Amino acid sequence: MTLKHEASFFQKINRSAIRALGCTGKALAYPFHWCFPQKRFTIPTQSGTRQQGELAIPKIIWQTNFSEKSTLPIYLNYRFNRLLASDFEHRYVSTEARLKFFRETPLPFMPDALEVYEKLADGAAQADFWRIAVLYLEGGIYMDIDATLVAPLSRLLEGEPVALYIGKKKDDVTNYFLATTPRNPVFKEALLQIRENILSYSGNESVFVTTGPAALKKVLLGKAFSFRQRNAVCIQGAFTNEYFQYMDKPRSKWIHKKSGEWIKKG
Repeated sequence: MTLKHEASFFQKINRSAIRALGCTGKALAYPFHWCFPQKRFTIPTQSGTRQQGELAIPKIIWQTNFSEKSTLPIYLNYRFNRLLASDFEHRYVSTEARLKFFRETPLPFMPDALEVYEKLADGAAQADFWRIAVLYLEGGIYMDIDATLVAPLSRLLEGEPVALYIGKKKDDVTNYFLATTPRNPVFKEALLQIRENILSYSGNESVFVTTGPAALKKVLLGKAFSFRQRNAVCIQGAFTNEYFQYMDKPRSKWIHKKSGEWIKKG
């Protein structure tokens, strides 16, 4: 019992240190981008090399955003994660590359995947659908562009045989961090659930419900799965915020979209 309390204490200290470092970066980024408003940093489409190890989950990190050109905080977050996952391959996928994926990658159990994907007019909803599809086919780890690891990724995934889900509590999982082996049947079921939600969209549901965490939560209901508190694995907003993430596309985050704006009719 003592060791658990000590581990929890040090985890809190570690998270506090990461948030303090991130806040420093954000504080410096405001004057930096005021002085250099056009300056952007490029996140490479592929970096690092997968090193051999004992993990069952493939050592590859997937991330996506509307552009590989990022502000300073987003780039600092990317670099920090690379330090904690230096033995993983990292792949950044653009908006255009997500569409190319669905055009060129068949899903045998969902022949209309491209048609369904093209109904989505919002980047976050598209990313929701894409992350489940690419993880089902290839496995690995998906992280939102503003997500920050709190410990070396190999250590976090050690002993996880199939998949790892995180959230505030077990019946409230998130999808900003997902880790799985390829061909996980839960992810196949999640894809089919999202497809059903999109095709039966009534015009009132949010991105969160239709393609986001609520769809995954529905699939996991009643199933046994590996779960950890999100603060012990991966946190959001340590290095960045909505302003820096959407500096080139203000108010384009999904929370600002009205019902029906983010999905094409017909």
